Amino acid sequence: MSDGHAPLLPSCVINCAAYDRAGRRRDIDLEAISDVLSVDDGSFVWIGLYEPDEGVLEKLQEEFGLHDLAIEDAHKAHQRPKLEAYGDSLFLVAHTVQVVDERIRHGETHAFLGPRYLVTVRHGQSLSYAPARARLERDPTLMALGPASGLYAVLDAIVDHYLPIVDEFSATLQALEQDVFSETYRRGTIRRLYDLKRELTHMRVAVTSMQDVLSQLVRTGGPLVSGDVRLYLRDVLDHSVRANDAVDLLRDMLGTALGVNQALVTLAQGEVVKRLAGWAALLAAPTLIASWYGMNFAYMPELQGRWSYPVLIGVVALVVALLYRYLRKVRWL
Repeated sequence: MSDGHAPLLPSCVINCAAYDRAGRRRDIDLEAISDVLSVDDGSFVWIGLYEPDEGVLEKLQEEFGLHDLAIEDAHKAHQRPKLEAYGDSLFLVAHTVQVVDERIRHGETHAFLGPRYLVTVRHGQSLSYAPARARLERDPTLMALGPASGLYAVLDAIVDHYLPIVDEFSATLQALEQDVFSETYRRGTIRRLYDLKRELTHMRVAVTSMQDVLSQLVRTGGPLVSGDVRLYLRDVLDHSVRANDAVDLLRDMLGTALGVNQALVTLAQGEVVKRLAGWAALLAAPTLIASWYGMNFAYMPELQGRWSYPVLIGVVALVVALLYRYLRKVRWL
């Protein structure tokens, strides 16, 4: 709950609130953090940042005693997914994904977890965690588990956003399958299939790394992550495994679609070559016979006969007809 006073916060500070033992919210400013932490009443502070400047990070480092290396990583971003312990706090890096203009855009979320605080730092393409915070605030029992419950809500929001992206790409693949099996070759179909597989390959890196981070957090979270919170984190881990399996399955289907499309294109080209060869054979028979009679010799077979030309035309027609029938039988025409 808020005390009716709207704290003045820098633009990069999206949320700054203190939660008491019962999970009730009170919005505060950065200067009031030390006042909240000075009273050992079971309360904790949850701060949400988006691409903060050095001044804000230095202020939080002063308030919470954060490690220099962790602050440096949180400011520069472009970190690999990881979970590191610094004294009595944890520093976590997770990659986020978001679809923008049918392309996957990647971002990062850094989290500082301490006995009485949680600081989340977003970089790049990353959705707000306000819905996750609001969902947690509606569950005082879960909020009473401390700042680790906030970390669970953030990680759960990240993982839950994976599957809708996979479902969207799966629907796109189903639409492209009609073009794959169409009789008309479309270069754009190959390009779109390749783009989808490339995007999913990049996404798989984020999903797999999240799975590793969650596994490590469940196993070695230490006293900052209670047994009750670990149960929820295990559920998030299960969802990440499911998302990883879905990504792998869709990547395999995309690879198969690319292979099938290539095989169909090759088959269609072979059919065209067969038809051309068949028509060439039909033209070759009369050409061969006519070329004999085009030679300048005085004595040619049947040259002086009255019915020579009709007979020759009939022979040519018969040969062409028999050849045409044979080529139709073997499906070359």
